Amino acid sequence: MRRQLVGAFLLLGTLWGSSFVAIDIGLGYFPPIEFAALRYLIAGVVVLGYAWYSTPQWYPRSHREWLVAGIAGSFLIGGHHAFLYLGQQHVSGPIAAVIVSLGPVLTALFAAGLLDNQVTSMDFVGFALGFLGVFFVAQPGVPEGVGQSLAVRFLALDPGALLTGDGIGVATVFLGAVCFALGAVLTQPIETSLPPRTVQAWAMLIGSALLFVAGLVRGESLAAIQWTPIAGISLVYLGIVTGAGAFLLYFELLDRIGPTQINLIGYLEPVSATVLSWLLLGDLIDPLTACGFFTILAGFVCIQRRSFVPIIASRFDAISFR
Repeated sequence: MRRQLVGAFLLLGTLWGSSFVAIDIGLGYFPPIEFAALRYLIAGVVVLGYAWYSTPQWYPRSHREWLVAGIAGSFLIGGHHAFLYLGQQHVSGPIAAVIVSLGPVLTALFAAGLLDNQVTSMDFVGFALGFLGVFFVAQPGVPEGVGQSLAVRFLALDPGALLTGDGIGVATVFLGAVCFALGAVLTQPIETSLPPRTVQAWAMLIGSALLFVAGLVRGESLAAIQWTPIAGISLVYLGIVTGAGAFLLYFELLDRIGPTQINLIGYLEPVSATVLSWLLLGDLIDPLTACGFFTILAGFVCIQRRSFVPIIASRFDAISFR
């Protein structure tokens, strides 16, 4: 059973990491926000069908249930993916995946501010490491063509250049991570009996509708889509495989291993995104971006240290009794 859980965890991280690469490919054929809207329309219909088949309640009935679905649709799906898809027009999928991995750190920050969670000095260290990691990923002031050496790129950093070049793309993806973290915190205090699959299905459909509206407001048009086999494959893959299928796998793992360990999936995504982007597109992240990723991971560990201590202790106890 343990091997099956590890295999499912690795599969989920690979699927969600691959979604960043599929977005990179699809953006060559779709307007960005309408692309996200179509993806979650497909995913929402599939997950809703599964919720209808497998749960006792496939639609929200009370105001609280609609509120949870509305918040999740507005922030976790709509806002998060609008900024993600816009940002990936300027930065590669692997870099976007690294920035999105800041999500658990941001979630803890919002929980401290909105839910009155206690904040310690170690939490502040974790927050600082998280934002420092994003700064390393943004690499403001580093000119095109500069060497790949970590030292060379680090010395070329210029905070004053954050508003130019790829810094805009990094900031846009960062706003997507902010939306996701804020939505996760806002839904926490609202207790309902609505099954998670049902919540996710309606969140996808609500988020999709909001994305369609946002795309129209931005001047995007479905008529601008270049329908090619590659475009179709990227959309179907994002909608069914990494949208519906991966989210259903996520909820299964959430029930089995809990929220703290499932959050680690965010740190597998950049690895799989980098490997797949290299294999399919020939892209690689540079050493300073990799350093930023590990800095964000260190921040997450600092913030979640209370949860990791008993998990690690239980592993050592299990080993000692063998």
